[in-house]
Amino acid sequence: QPLCGFSNAVVQILRLHGVEDYRAHDVLQDPDLRQGIKNYSNWPTIPQVYLNGEFVGGCDILLQMHQNGDLVEELKKLGIRSALLDAEKDQEKK
Repeated sequence: QPLCGFSNAVVQILRLHGVEDYRAHDVLQDPDLRQGIKNYSNWPTIPQVYLNGEFVGGCDILLQMHQNGDLVEELKKLGIRSALLDAEKDQEKK
């Protein structure tokens, strides 16, 4: 369960693309873990998104990737077909 609006936005974006296989960790309960992940990625905000273990960015970056189509391409590299592609095909048929 997302505990903040930014985390919720990340989850909603993933769901829009049909991504079901992801993990989330609550870093709000442990200040050392929260700071540690920021230090690890050299990124100042939470949530942080990793695709196949590679740091992508925060909510703002994922939203931008979603809006400009880059997320579809990144998911494709991981062998994940975005559900939005199927939705677009269904829309074209109508």
